[in-house]
Amino acid sequence: MKKSIILWIIAFILTAATAVFQRLTGPTYPLKGKTVLKDFTVNYSLDRSHSGDDHHLVRIKVKNENVTGILEWKRYKTDDTWRIQRMKFQNGELIGALPPQPPAGKLEYRIILTDDEYQVLIPREKPVVIRFKGYIPDYILIPHVVFIFLAMLFSTRTGLEYFNNDSKYDKLVYLTLIFLILGGFIFGPLVQYFAFGALWTGFPFGYDLTDNKTLIALVAWLTAFVMMKRSSNPHRWIITASVLMFVVFLIPHSLLGSELDYSKPVKNVN
Repeated sequence: MKKSIILWIIAFILTAATAVFQRLTGPTYPLKGKTVLKDFTVNYSLDRSHSGDDHHLVRIKVKNENVTGILEWKRYKTDDTWRIQRMKFQNGELIGALPPQPPAGKLEYRIILTDDEYQVLIPREKPVVIRFKGYIPDYILIPHVVFIFLAMLFSTRTGLEYFNNDSKYDKLVYLTLIFLILGGFIFGPLVQYFAFGALWTGFPFGYDLTDNKTLIALVAWLTAFVMMKRSSNPHRWIITASVLMFVVFLIPHSLLGSELDYSKPVKNVN
């Protein structure tokens, strides 16, 4: 097998692993766990992200319809009192509904399950925080995801080109930049706009880590591109850009993302 093909396989594995790690460690990935009520185990998966302007349904599977559930919620980072809602049993599930929020609005919620004299809080440690966002059309979201993945893939593969006997960086650097710009600076802002009503919330306008890490990656690759044209030995700049992009994209997705300040006037919600 040619070394180039082996390097492509390694690049794909590293990129896929990074994407999975970023997704699973992000603050919008569902909170999963299990607890014990009386003599049976309750498995749960609680969402931490909701798309659209409708209610978010909270579901807990229970084996016994005698189990009752109370859904408690309030707006995140406010002094609101906890709202209480009795969950309905339907088709083996207890179902409650969280009210829609403006884009980037967050609610914290928890569930109390009761079976006769037994009671359990889900989750035990602290409430779940869910962020609401606008609906993102597939024709915007899918290209964004694909282009960002390709940018990460080509960035990693460009760095690995150092291990080729006859390293050729030009096309790989061009493609890395093209996909990074398409995914991070054309479709990325469009995703942000549909979700939260703002095209860019990173530097210098905010602290969104998703935007900022994409900006850092672009600066690194633009520097590598310039040095590839000017330096007789550009591989160190290219490797640095590749490693830097790999590291910044290990940062969990949506960490320090857009968040509505409820102390400011917002639309009324149900």
